[in-house]
Amino acid sequence: PSAIACVMYSQQYVENIFKLVLLRTSRCHSKFLHFVVKGLGNVIKSPSHSPPLHQGKRTLSPDQSNPAEPLTDSPSVEMTRAAWVLRTLLLNEPEQILRERKTAGGRLVVPCCASGSEMVTWLAGLAPGVDRHQATTMWQALLEEGLIYHVTGEHPFKDKCVLYQFRQDRDASATLRPPAQDIAEAEEHLHEALSELSDRGPDAWLRMILRKPSNDRTPEDLETIYEELMHMKPLSHLSNSMKRELASVIMFEAHSKSGTVVFEQGEEGRSWYLVLCGAVDVVIHGKGVVATLHSGEDFGKLALINDVPRAASIIVREDNTHLLRVDKEDFNRILRDVEANTVRLKEHGKDVLILEKSSSNNSPHKYVVMACTASRMVEHLLDSRLDASTSTYDPALDDFLLTHVVFISPRALVQELRKHYSMDSPHHDRELSETYRRRVVFFMYRWVTTVRHPLSHEPSAVAFIEELVSDCEREGWEESALMHRISAQVSRHQEAAHNISKWKLPPGGQPICLFSSSDSHALIKPNDDIIFRVYCADHTYCTLRLSVAATAEQIKVCAADKLGIRTRPEDLILVEVKSTGERVTIRDSEVSVPTALTLNGKIFVAPKEHLDALTVIPEQEAPTEGLELDLEDVSAREMAYHMTMFDWELFWNIHEYELLYHTFGSHRFNLSTANLDVFLRRFNELQYWVVTELCMTSSLSKRVHVLRKIIKLAAYCKEFHNINGMFALVLGLSNVAVSRLSSTWDKLPGKSRKLYTQLEATIDPSRNHRAYRAVVSSMSAPLIPFMPLLLKDMTFIHEGNKTMVDGLVNFEKMHMLAQTLRTLRYCRNRRLVIDPPTPKNEAEVRAYVRCLRTIDNQRTLNSLSNKLEPRRS
Repeated sequence: PSAIACVMYSQQYVENIFKLVLLRTSRCHSKFLHFVVKGLGNVIKSPSHSPPLHQGKRTLSPDQSNPAEPLTDSPSVEMTRAAWVLRTLLLNEPEQILRERKTAGGRLVVPCCASGSEMVTWLAGLAPGVDRHQATTMWQALLEEGLIYHVTGEHPFKDKCVLYQFRQDRDASATLRPPAQDIAEAEEHLHEALSELSDRGPDAWLRMILRKPSNDRTPEDLETIYEELMHMKPLSHLSNSMKRELASVIMFEAHSKSGTVVFEQGEEGRSWYLVLCGAVDVVIHGKGVVATLHSGEDFGKLALINDVPRAASIIVREDNTHLLRVDKEDFNRILRDVEANTVRLKEHGKDVLILEKSSSNNSPHKYVVMACTASRMVEHLLDSRLDASTSTYDPALDDFLLTHVVFISPRALVQELRKHYSMDSPHHDRELSETYRRRVVFFMYRWVTTVRHPLSHEPSAVAFIEELVSDCEREGWEESALMHRISAQVSRHQEAAHNISKWKLPPGGQPICLFSSSDSHALIKPNDDIIFRVYCADHTYCTLRLSVAATAEQIKVCAADKLGIRTRPEDLILVEVKSTGERVTIRDSEVSVPTALTLNGKIFVAPKEHLDALTVIPEQEAPTEGLELDLEDVSAREMAYHMTMFDWELFWNIHEYELLYHTFGSHRFNLSTANLDVFLRRFNELQYWVVTELCMTSSLSKRVHVLRKIIKLAAYCKEFHNINGMFALVLGLSNVAVSRLSSTWDKLPGKSRKLYTQLEATIDPSRNHRAYRAVVSSMSAPLIPFMPLLLKDMTFIHEGNKTMVDGLVNFEKMHMLAQTLRTLRYCRNRRLVIDPPTPKNEAEVRAYVRCLRTIDNQRTLNSLSNKLEPRRS
């Protein structure tokens, strides 16, 4: 009796608390709060046909994990609201999707339930752009919070004829149609419910896969886990084959309550852990908490290497902390298996080529190169990766050609190819020698068609191509036509390179453009000239005209000479002074200095001891000079069209090598990244243009109109596949100087607010920009990707993996870099063609989007924002 009274009291207590909340809650949220009360009541009452998972203590041990169980002790408010919305609308369906049914075999009659396939079909039809897999992940997000469940507690959510129920329907005796008021409220909150579910769905699906026993994981499951492991920094030093093996053994642990002890100091170390979400404290006896580890960090790694006791205790800091666990036995077995599948070729007792058995069943090659010397890699490609079919795509050759500048220069590579081309075969076999020489011809053809114009700047490569053309004609080889084609291509690139363009960096902060016009979408070549100003401490300046690829040292010497600074070159420094007053010293070996400046940055030259005397010039404190245009008179679609076409031209000009130069440091190659610099500058220009326009619009009604226009502009950019532009615009709207304008946002119409919420969800950076990656994967090329994220991926690969390992080139790293570069190549596999909107003021809009007015000083923007809407006391 006392236990029953306790349960009854608990339920009454919960209901009373929520009734108090209802008195203070608007009508639009009251129904879903009743839903919460009902659901909690059902949890306490434990009805007779509840599934097994609710009949005992829930186990979250990875060795006994059941992906059909909920992960949390109590669902979140947002997910509870989403469940209420979907259930209400499902009950309103005329087909009666939720109804009484029998389980397989007819052993159990379950009221108010539906099959997984029916629920997926309904949700996919309800949410535009959501496919069946996405709908399945959204339902799984509700299942792991305990808001829906499989009627016998055996399955996670599946798009199959398996029955599921909402939590509060477990003891329902009949299916009742909801009142009209509930239906109206559910329809009103449908968009935010779908947005919440689509955000949580991918993570819920990953957790469901991780909770499966290792032997139940499908190849698709393993690929999903592998993709997640690829972006975890603690695993970046492991080979891809190691990560693939880990995908099959890595285990999931969920700790719902803070204070849970993962392991204690002094215990035997048997596992390595990674924090998937949440946080843990590192506690040492006598010292207390010495560190807190968050998502993406790891602990316990020494257990895999040494048989030593745990040096600290790990205690869960946050509720619902999720960990990934690798056991020592599994890790050591993987190491042994990988080594068993490795082939090493030695010369003079040292490794020169390391091959590993391929895990792909589709590849015609049984082994992939893991590490190798550059010369041995050329030999390997010629011996085993080139044949007489030019149409055969070989990723190993593509990886090499896209990344070779990192470890072997074009000149050195030509020398290697010449050596193999002129080498006699053993026993002077003429046929074998000819086959080998023709492979060199194929290699050269692939090289030119893969990397395009950079080879035209290498004299030794041009001379070798002409030699091969002559030999192909003399020998009558069928490759003669191919060589003539690439010879003509190289000649065109050389001719274009000889036509030197003259660029200017306007002093008013406008974008870099051709000196003779305001157009700036032509290719910037390394030997082009650029005109720019260099200032000294008293704000006097000189105007220089140098090549784009001039080094900072050349700029420094020329500027000092013109400005009459009588200081030795080694005692001078070149500095960028930003509009914020920040000073950035530029290394003497840096190239493309003018193109790499920030929006309103200026170049200064001064003696080293005068660095602190360099100050912002007055022009930097004002907005950059841009064209004026009343946004109220412009169609958002027309503006997005011209913006996208301009961005596309800038994007088209970027060469893949520029991303490598940027990642490894352009000073190391002494080569220009000017086209990439201009594109990145454009991203910042769009972002700060948004903030500037809103902060310089004094009228509240007009500011609301500008805000609506920019949101529509971002949506059209997404529609036109200009994802980079969309990111820039939405990030501008999330700038603190804009987001704090509460009076402006309060007057934004609901439709615009919903659209902004959708766009904001796309740029969500959590889980390595998973939302963005999902959007891009659903798009077909051509498209303009979010360039800062591509560069972040390149940097992550570079910093997490050594370029050289024991004197050998790490070709696994080269493969990962090449994969990112192939993404760039895929995005522009053909020209972007968009049907132009009906022009209203085409010339004016086209000129405007190419020269936007911006302020990039955050303090200035915050000050303008505070004047528009002062802080409330």
